[in-house]
Amino acid sequence: MAPLWSDGVLKAAIDAAHAHGARVTAHVFGEDALPGLITAGIDCIEHGTGITDDVIALMRAHGTALVPTLINIDNFPGIADSATRYPTYAAHMRALYASARPRIAAAGEAGVPIYAGTDAGGGIAHGRIADEVAALTGVGMSPTEAVGAACWDARAWLGRPGLEHGAPADLLCYTADPRTGPAVLNRPDLVMLRGAVF
Repeated sequence: MAPLWSDGVLKAAIDAAHAHGARVTAHVFGEDALPGLITAGIDCIEHGTGITDDVIALMRAHGTALVPTLINIDNFPGIADSATRYPTYAAHMRALYASARPRIAAAGEAGVPIYAGTDAGGGIAHGRIADEVAALTGVGMSPTEAVGAACWDARAWLGRPGLEHGAPADLLCYTADPRTGPAVLNRPDLVMLRGAVF
């Protein structure tokens, strides 16, 4: 969980990506790698379970976003339980799990942009974004903010047009309010991509 590269290498890599119009994000569970990544100009932190008040202040100052992957963090106790040969690591994972939701809530309260993501494909099955949206309401986001973190706000952060003249017609449409929970959000009544209905 410690940094893998020097701050100079991080800055050079992030600057190169930015020079080509790319955004840069990093998956970080621990605490030590965060300050170097943020001061190097990283755009987003995935997980961010090790954020402290100082790191939150850095994120605010640098405009760094956070994708907490709360449904992934829910796996930390099981990961710790299976790490019997590595008691220090297991204890750290338990501590990160215990502090994750209050720390992520503190980041949101401080004004750090928070978006929805699941880190699916490994221990998390694809198709669980609605569960993550629901989990975001448990760290202080309203249902509207949580849905926005998965769609219109995230889309704007990525520099993609929303509901505006000339934008691609990419829509999920619901007869029920999708802010009422995963049962509705998981089942759109109409899916439209670039104007084609699926």
